[in-house]
Amino acid sequence: MRILLLCSSFNGLTQRCWMELRRAGHDVSVELAVSEAAMVEAAALAKPDLILCPFLKERVPEALWRAHRTVIIHPGPPGDRGPSSLDWAIAEGEREWGVTALQAVEEMDAGPIWGYRLFGVPAEAPRKSALYNGPVADAAVELAVEVAAKAGQAAFAPVPLDYRSPEVRGRLRRAMRHADREFSWAEPTEQILRRVRAADGSPGGRSVLCGMPVRVFDVHRGPELAGGAPGVVAARREGAVLVHTGDGTVWVGHLRVEGPGEVKLPAAMALGEVVAGVPERSGYSEITYDRSQGVGVVSFDFYNGAMSTEQCRRLASALRYAATQDTRVLVVRGGEVFSNGIHLNVIEASRRPELEAWMNINAINAVCREILDCTGQLVVTSMAGNAGAGGVMMGLGADRVVVRESVVLNPHYRTMGLFGSEYWTYVLPRRVGAEQALRLTGEALPISAAQAVELGLADKALVGPRMEFERRVLEYAERLAADPGYDRLLAARRQAREADERRRPLDAYRAEELAEMSRDMFDDRNGFREARRAFVHKVAAQATPEHLAPHRELSGASAATGVATSHM
Repeated sequence: MRILLLCSSFNGLTQRCWMELRRAGHDVSVELAVSEAAMVEAAALAKPDLILCPFLKERVPEALWRAHRTVIIHPGPPGDRGPSSLDWAIAEGEREWGVTALQAVEEMDAGPIWGYRLFGVPAEAPRKSALYNGPVADAAVELAVEVAAKAGQAAFAPVPLDYRSPEVRGRLRRAMRHADREFSWAEPTEQILRRVRAADGSPGGRSVLCGMPVRVFDVHRGPELAGGAPGVVAARREGAVLVHTGDGTVWVGHLRVEGPGEVKLPAAMALGEVVAGVPERSGYSEITYDRSQGVGVVSFDFYNGAMSTEQCRRLASALRYAATQDTRVLVVRGGEVFSNGIHLNVIEASRRPELEAWMNINAINAVCREILDCTGQLVVTSMAGNAGAGGVMMGLGADRVVVRESVVLNPHYRTMGLFGSEYWTYVLPRRVGAEQALRLTGEALPISAAQAVELGLADKALVGPRMEFERRVLEYAERLAADPGYDRLLAARRQAREADERRRPLDAYRAEELAEMSRDMFDDRNGFREARRAFVHKVAAQATPEHLAPHRELSGASAATGVATSHM
């Protein structure tokens, strides 16, 4: 079946739908909703049997839904309507939510239903991004595959939306306004957590901190402290600040000061000199180390998977410490997002972005080197969340790479105009071979966990929610530590590393990669500066990349219509 994916961006959910539909044997093309004309033209060129919209903020043009079966994946249960579904679900404490596949009609979100999924929502308010990238994305991908299958059945007909049906429990909700996202630090902690998390990672909660209007992200419950007026910054730690509330405190991980050109940054960095004299306090950490008798676990959870120079230095130090312990297996465990490599926001906000980028790439290389040089223990990478660019390569230095079944990997740097480092010219060909390494980095396309295992990029793909996945990885590491053949496995790791080092030292790979990166970062030979700015400031794409839209590439329509094309 020919399927056209219409989307506002080729985000993680869209990528998963694209991969799963292709895996099911469908011919899938992608078109970004850059304009109504572009969407209509795409359908004329692709001649799809089905148009599917897994992530679309724009209205579907009438010319499309009247001429083609067009199905929208809406992040709400049957009957839910409006553009702020997840925001309201979190803000109002819904304990059950869902995703619905519905046919596009004139009235938004009111079309007949092709299918739906329901799931539980934790009592502790989840971050909107966590809910979206977790149960919402899982349900949406299942529905995308289900819709494609139903579209191939001549007898199938979607069910009209009927609010009298007991299955239809949602309702029309208006778009959230700025006022709905505003809060005072005098409010209870629980209310602040819910308000901010309903807007995380966009557009953020709105408040005033240290006399400055700010957007607030990445909040965590803090300790009970005596004294301190609401809104006063009591402490800082690893880039976060601890703020007094009406009945306690919250750790604020990230802020964006309101103003032209301002970007989302670690909170202490965003506030700058205003909090320079605030004391450090324990109780918040992005990096932890835990151990049992045989297994040590270094866990890191960096917001959106971005790793700044300072974060990389702390992580390298933690890995260096873990490698000296008397454990037999070291687990390198990422968080909600495993890693997306260097921190583009911090780089963009720097007074000297090129120098900061250079320091950042050297710092993340040091993290990779700690993993590669750990030959006193077996190393297991635990990828429960998505990874991209250097974040993928960082995990490949381990003996075993275990990924969660729903994870999306983007093992390439091309979208940012970078050659790449993180020892990728060593670790990637070592796992998949030189030919596949060039294909993966050149095509710049996402791969699924199943594909990663098929290619040899990963060793295992495990199903289940994140906590269950991490438990199973830990059990796997414990079995490795107790394996009767452990000494042989460890000796093989050492021998392989020594043989590779004799053949070509790791320093040679690093030097070659950094020589290329210096040209990308300082000479800007492939557009890193503009790509970085577009990413950080959320500049909308002007056209659909040809490698995602074969309907345009094969037809030559890009040149004929004057629509610019680019490789993201």
